[in-house]
Amino acid sequence: MQQVTIYTKETCPYCVMAKNLLKSKGVNEFKEIRVDLDPVQKDKMIEITGRMTVPQIFIGDTHVGGFDDLSALNKDGKLDQLLTN
Repeated sequence: MQQVTIYTKETCPYCVMAKNLLKSKGVNEFKEIRVDLDPVQKDKMIEITGRMTVPQIFIGDTHVGGFDDLSALNKDGKLDQLLTN
């Protein structure tokens, strides 16, 4: 299983949905980086993704994007493959 990193904020419903989708795929452990608690990490997230919104999800070294991107991968049947490669 690939390492999953997710940039989140506490009050973000899309972050919760992304974590729940990942858990439903058997991802019980992921690195969660709370950008609402650490402005340095928020700046890093923006620098590496070019996006200011959360969640921002990485599977291994692959930047998946946000919840909509994660959900689209799942609907296309590509999420399982990305998680196990």
